[in-house]
Amino acid sequence: MEQILIVEDDKELNQGLCRALKTQNRQIVSCQNLRTAREQLLCQNVSLVLLDVNLPDGSGLDLLHEIKEKTQNLPVILLTANDTDIDIVDGLEKGADDYITKPFSLSVLRARVNTQLRKIAPYEKKAVFQIEERFTFDFDQMQFMTNTGFVELSKTEQRLLRLLVENQGIIISRTNLIDHIWTDTAECVDENALSVTIKRLRDKLGAQEYIRTVYGVGYQWVKKHE
Repeated sequence: MEQILIVEDDKELNQGLCRALKTQNRQIVSCQNLRTAREQLLCQNVSLVLLDVNLPDGSGLDLLHEIKEKTQNLPVILLTANDTDIDIVDGLEKGADDYITKPFSLSVLRARVNTQLRKIAPYEKKAVFQIEERFTFDFDQMQFMTNTGFVELSKTEQRLLRLLVENQGIIISRTNLIDHIWTDTAECVDENALSVTIKRLRDKLGAQEYIRTVYGVGYQWVKKHE
């Protein structure tokens, strides 16, 4: 399923964009500042970012730079009131895939979003991970294999594993893991549940050397067996 991240601090416009871009096969995630946008990018399978330039905690151009450093294939459309030729050229030269100035037509916005999504269809985030010669994880087929055979994982363990392997080498905080694994029930989840799930996952996969605890912060799947 496609997922669009909208980063826009104007609440009314944000809600309007969500309604305009939502479809049966598309999920919309919205936020109003850079801090939340970075958290969503870390833990969500984002297909496209619709990004305001002027945000309360900084410039969207900084986030654009961070995104393009990590993945060139994630399209970013800048949405801004900065409408001079200099602003537009600056945004495009910094890596934006498109630049839409306010006010704008929703039909034109939808068409531009759809154009960018068609371009990245061949590069969409994979659901199969081959890690060294130790692990093969196929999240579409829900098949998980180590070098000793197949392993059965619960839905919660699968969500945790996917977050870790999609972000190999990156430390994910306990709070973010809890929020994105238990979703609607996160407020009721005992933090111990995460520790227990991490231990079960390590034991089932024999991944003690790969799933690293960063004390006081969170967890990390060690990239390339560092």
